[in-house]
Amino acid sequence: MPQPPSHEGQPVPQVRFRYRAGGEWRETSSDALFKGRTVAVFALPGAFTPTCSSTHLPRFNELAPTFRENGVDEVVCIAVNDPFVMEEWAKSQECDNVFVLPDGNGAFTRQMGMLVDKSELNFGQRSWRYSMLVRDGVVEKMFIEPDEPGDPFKVSDADTLLRYVNQDARLPDQVALLTRAGCPFCAQAKKLLDDAGIAYAEVDLPHSIRTRALGAIAGARTVPQMFVNGELIGGGDAVRSWIERRP
Repeated sequence: MPQPPSHEGQPVPQVRFRYRAGGEWRETSSDALFKGRTVAVFALPGAFTPTCSSTHLPRFNELAPTFRENGVDEVVCIAVNDPFVMEEWAKSQECDNVFVLPDGNGAFTRQMGMLVDKSELNFGQRSWRYSMLVRDGVVEKMFIEPDEPGDPFKVSDADTLLRYVNQDARLPDQVALLTRAGCPFCAQAKKLLDDAGIAYAEVDLPHSIRTRALGAIAGARTVPQMFVNGELIGGGDAVRSWIERRP
């Protein structure tokens, strides 16, 4: 199948969606999602598939607060999967910043011209991978993956769409904190980060590898050790100083 055509400048299809949230059936519509709102949408071939789970959804979830800071009301993920599968995938991905929406019958995707036959993978009918910005129900911009072998993922990523929304948008810092269980200094560092509203990934080092891991990764012997955007910041005092220096 050749690459589908862009729908820029056209209204989104009028569709009713049934989905599950909190173990209950719910319903929404195109008007409820898009009318009078600015929405970032990304569509992908399927829940629990490699690129979708490892990169596409997680990065949109990470950048969703930044999208909102730049005028986007909601970030929506659409896939031609049934509501039960999408609900379980959303739980496994811990993607609370994204509305994971099943287009189970492919009604929205078909009318967007994005339905593709993946029968060779035993997938049946699925969505082409793309992203778009929708303003008040009209597609303003689309990024459609090229027609290439495999599963190309070159233009529909979260960073590309965010740069379209605002090329000067400030990306969130990538923060990781090396810790150990029961460490009071680690608890203090985490409280500092929590109080400042800074999202971070905690890496709890088990005793059996702690010394070697700290030496190899941070050139240190004690925890906590914080990294920001790949740069070693340091221990507890350095964490406090970094927070105080932030704009």
